Amino acid sequence: MRYLVVTLFLLIASPLLAQDTLRINLRQADSLFVQNNLLLLAERYRIDAYRAYELQAVLWENPNLLIEASSFNSVRSRVLDVGRQGQKIISVQQLLYTAGKRNKRLALAMESTHMTELEFHDLLRTLKFELRERFFESYFLRNTVRRIDTQIATLQTTVEAFEREYNRNNISLKEVLRLKALLFQLNNDRAEMQYELADNQLQLRNLLQLDNLIEPAVDTVRLRRYQLTSIDAANLYEKATQSRADLKIAQSLTRQSELNYTLQKALAVPDVRIGATYDQAGSYINNYLGLSVSADLPVFNKNQGNIRAARSQIRYQKVYETAKQNSLRYEVDAALQKVREAERVYGSVENRFMQQFELLNKGIYDNFQKRNISLLEFIDFIESYNESIKEFNRLQANRIRVYEELNYVVGEELFN
Repeated sequence: MRYLVVTLFLLIASPLLAQDTLRINLRQADSLFVQNNLLLLAERYRIDAYRAYELQAVLWENPNLLIEASSFNSVRSRVLDVGRQGQKIISVQQLLYTAGKRNKRLALAMESTHMTELEFHDLLRTLKFELRERFFESYFLRNTVRRIDTQIATLQTTVEAFEREYNRNNISLKEVLRLKALLFQLNNDRAEMQYELADNQLQLRNLLQLDNLIEPAVDTVRLRRYQLTSIDAANLYEKATQSRADLKIAQSLTRQSELNYTLQKALAVPDVRIGATYDQAGSYINNYLGLSVSADLPVFNKNQGNIRAARSQIRYQKVYETAKQNSLRYEVDAALQKVREAERVYGSVENRFMQQFELLNKGIYDNFQKRNISLLEFIDFIESYNESIKEFNRLQANRIRVYEELNYVVGEELFN
């Protein structure tokens, strides 16, 4: 019975243990990011709030009701004498906006909502770039760690074999210690990479909002999409001006300043209040009915300060928008230059370079144990091999990163 219980427990627990690490590709990561990211969710709520401001902008002002009643009639000695022989006044007033203020407020609110939507897309663009940067960096860093793990395991076996030979007085202690120092260095290098992976894991889980550990999965088909063909700077700049949300935000701010200027000029025009009054016994006749129209006289306050400030704000936003356009062009040029440089460096590495290194690595341990190569030659090769592995994977990660940076700068998916 005990064995049956243990077997059932293992059958139930094994799929749960397998879920500790979630292996996902880039498309799945993008999908989870859009669905789960809390910053994007919060931004969506902010958009809803601004849409509510649009609703508020079109609402009419509430009418004003005034009721005045006689508190004490000294002739009849009555308190609150509001009957047929008493006195009461009822007045109703409604504020009417002039100069199209209501529509101007609505236009300004709608443009604010549009800008909030653009801020959502700009946040999406920024976080997506961070997601992909961490995703590919983790993928290539894991590749390096796997190679280092193989080296550590093989070197550990070699150290143990040399310790046995040392105990038999066949080799010197210096050789054993030098190999242990190399093993120690490899473990330190691996620890540093694990720290980087832990930081990346933290950011990936924050971006995707997943409890599982995340293992990026990338195939060669995906990597081959990252290549520069006939794309030129002018074409990229044109795409960026059409797609970049932050540039559109600057343009929206200019439109808002212009809409605010027209609103401030409209606010200089006095609004009108119309009303009706019923006076039971306090006028020249009983049961008096009257109509009223009132407006402020624009003698002192013509909203001059706000109009002037709004006009200056337009100039400021236009200069800011021009600066943003220039910065965008410079960013495109810089990103394109980085891609070309990354391709030049990547192309300078022979395709068979790492394969040849791998073949040589497989035989280097046997030759060393057979004493066909010296300790210094062996250590020099291992250090060169490990450094080349790290640099090659870093080169590949940097190459993908600059392509993703070009996507980020242009604001479009150029390499799908």
